[in-house]
Amino acid sequence: MSRPNLARRVADAAEIALTTRKYVTFIDVVTGLRWLHSRHVDTWRQGRSATLGELAAVDDARLADAAAALRAWALSRGLRPVETPYLSGSRERRELRFTSTGEQDAFRVHWISPDLSDARVKQLTERQSKAPDLVVVAPLEAWTCATCRDTGPYLIMEDDRPHCLSCADLDHLVFLPSGNAALSRRAKKESVLSAVVVQYNRRRKVYQRQGVLVEEAALARAEEQCLGDEEVRLRRRDRDRERRAEQDLDFQARMAAEIMRLFPACPPERAESVAAHAAQRGSGRVGRTAAAKALDENAITLAVVASIRHLDTGYDRMLMDGVPRMAARDRIRPAIEAKLSELRGRRDT
Repeated sequence: MSRPNLARRVADAAEIALTTRKYVTFIDVVTGLRWLHSRHVDTWRQGRSATLGELAAVDDARLADAAAALRAWALSRGLRPVETPYLSGSRERRELRFTSTGEQDAFRVHWISPDLSDARVKQLTERQSKAPDLVVVAPLEAWTCATCRDTGPYLIMEDDRPHCLSCADLDHLVFLPSGNAALSRRAKKESVLSAVVVQYNRRRKVYQRQGVLVEEAALARAEEQCLGDEEVRLRRRDRDRERRAEQDLDFQARMAAEIMRLFPACPPERAESVAAHAAQRGSGRVGRTAAAKALDENAITLAVVASIRHLDTGYDRMLMDGVPRMAARDRIRPAIEAKLSELRGRRDT
């Protein structure tokens, strides 16, 4: 990729983040470029990788080029640089490294919109400076503690090696499974020492939260607090559910309208179907990305492509017949391009 092309793609990814949140980070850019998936960032933040570059689809030099392009774009837009720390979720809370060599400062900068108030900037800075939650992993495979050579249901990383909870002085904590947000939040607040428990989901290829480890006395206090205001929280939850449903319907309507603008020959009912599928809350589909929420043309096109892939080609049958996924996508590419032209109102000759 040429430098001008990289600069353009970095600018596109940064514009989406700026539109969505009023500030831009290097992480926003590399995930927007699809050099890294969010699951890779999670692994790095947990301290399970020495550098972010080890998990990226490009080398350290390319990451440095992207950081330089981001800086040039941000300065041209008049954004304010705020250097922020990145600490690992491991026990030693070490400062995270982006690449194996060179200065790390360029990667840590958050580029803030001048429209953001000083109070909001201070809030963002304080939140980023706060040490992250300790992260404990519920492993899927057998493992051995680096200190005592024993094992257990959970491990925590220290010095890039796994340790059991006994050796990490966390074995007095009790497990509170996910499912009750108010109880988990209050138990963590009451507990002097706590840790988030995650487990790797092989199908989705991401670490998912399983619950928290908290002090037993803290959990008891949190349970008493939740019993005292349960009815109030139920009413609030119902109101929040209704509001989210209305927001989703509005977002889907705006996405369907954008599909019709980009693909004027697309039937309205199909545009609505694509938007409803792609933008489903909690699905992880392209419609839930920051780019789609900003109605980015590329993200909207990807949602339409996904629909064509499954409805207008033999892609699903190929997968059933054992054709590798990427090979199947290569085979159907001409059919997808033809259908995109049709939906745009063009007929290729």
